[in-house]
Amino acid sequence: MIDQPGRPAAPYDLRLPVAAGAARALVLAAVFVCAACGLVYELELVALASYLVGDSVTQASVILSVMVFAMGCGSLLAKRLRVRAAAGFAAVETALALVGGLSVMALYACFAWAGQARLAMIGCAFAIGVLIGAEVPLLMTLVQRIRRQDAGGAVADLFAADYVGALVGGLAFPFLLLPHFGQLTGALATGVVNAAAGGATVLWLFRDDLSARTRWWLLAANVSVLAVLGAAAAAAGPFEAAARHAVYGGQVRVAEQTGVQEIVLTGGGGTRAPLQLFLDGRLRVCGTDEFRYHQALVHPAMNGPHGRVLILGGGDGLALRETLRYRGVRSVTVVDLDDELVRLARTDPGLAALNKHAFEDPRVTAVTADAFDWLRGRRRGPYDVVIADLPDPGISRSAKLYSEEFYGLAARTLAPGGRLAVHAGTPSESTHTFWTIDATLRAVGLRTAPYWIDGRECGERPGPDRWSGAASPSTTNWGFVLAGLDRPQVALPVHPPSGLWLTPALLREAARAPLPSRPEESLPASTLLRPRVS
Repeated sequence: MIDQPGRPAAPYDLRLPVAAGAARALVLAAVFVCAACGLVYELELVALASYLVGDSVTQASVILSVMVFAMGCGSLLAKRLRVRAAAGFAAVETALALVGGLSVMALYACFAWAGQARLAMIGCAFAIGVLIGAEVPLLMTLVQRIRRQDAGGAVADLFAADYVGALVGGLAFPFLLLPHFGQLTGALATGVVNAAAGGATVLWLFRDDLSARTRWWLLAANVSVLAVLGAAAAAAGPFEAAARHAVYGGQVRVAEQTGVQEIVLTGGGGTRAPLQLFLDGRLRVCGTDEFRYHQALVHPAMNGPHGRVLILGGGDGLALRETLRYRGVRSVTVVDLDDELVRLARTDPGLAALNKHAFEDPRVTAVTADAFDWLRGRRRGPYDVVIADLPDPGISRSAKLYSEEFYGLAARTLAPGGRLAVHAGTPSESTHTFWTIDATLRAVGLRTAPYWIDGRECGERPGPDRWSGAASPSTTNWGFVLAGLDRPQVALPVHPPSGLWLTPALLREAARAPLPSRPEESLPASTLLRPRVS
């Protein structure tokens, strides 16, 4: 029975190696560490789900919902362990360290070799949630065994330590673990900390509450888990190489996790395979067909004055390459969020050769910034041409870059007669998204000319089955919208550069292609509060 407020604490016969106050502080410290580890596991799963499955909003909602439900289940299951709270807590933390620490490796293996990870991800989220949910009831029992107090005070102390630990874990994941360790090693390191904290708390502080046999079993389990995590950390390098080989093929030359995204370059650079650039697992550039996309994006926008050009995104330098083919271009500003991608575009032999060393041109200024924030920062321009070479609109975190607010900022930078060219997704897969982007541009007062071209020769995503990265025929097309204060014309400039794949006939067909799919009623614009393109 828990004493009521104001009633003196009853003596308790639990022998502790330190004073009751210090023991209670150590238990709260364990709560802090375990909460930090638990939140890291959650964030690892959410990040991995967005990388491997896509649609970050949906995946985050599914993962977090499953975990919260599972935490409730874990709290109920923990009631059966309260009679042996110390041993139960040690067992829970040992299992959580094993499951959470190995979760990234296991799920990436499912994706690489089985072709999908969605069901395994949900199962992993449920298992981790059950174990996290079992922690608080057991810790409450341990705190009360050290020094009995009213339930409200004990709950307040536990949740204070829990929430502060969650804050530290939430900050450590993006600022420490992800950039310095990566997802795989970061999860394994978190598991080691989790196992050490849970095991040390019970095996030292509550050792007199355990039988000799139980102590040895828990010690053996903890040592085994730490050994497994250590072995996995030692094998992390070869595992990542083998998994990348399974996902991207045998020509991976560069694989980096930046603060923004995962960058993988395959082929090119002296190999016989065509260069492919993957950002967060999505095929962004394929050397055999990228010229179609970039020529269709850039050259119709250059039909008119083009002395000053702004490229939003385009850190690979390929849209920049097409822009610099015009002698009348006096200056180009490239605004990209990932400075590491820009560095690779300058220095990687394959990518730099593909963009024809565009960033070395003295007319080019590269800016590392979020395109939305950069446009909002202060009055920009005027620019004769603005090219939005941004991540696919189907990615949830890109929704703000296809919003009415973003296009309003971009339109403000246009010089009289200026044009804005926008990549508008894949119409063959989502005609609704294509026409929503068109409607959003018109909502800010721009006149539009939509068009699309066929396309891609490479697979859309890496990996086995439907994520095959091998070259194969595809009916995928690229959609674009050309916009301006005056109605723009989808046509080449009067004096286009020589050697273009794009021809006037192709552009005439590209402008006719969307017409049969135009909706009878105007679609609502996409906004920051009501994103409609993802």
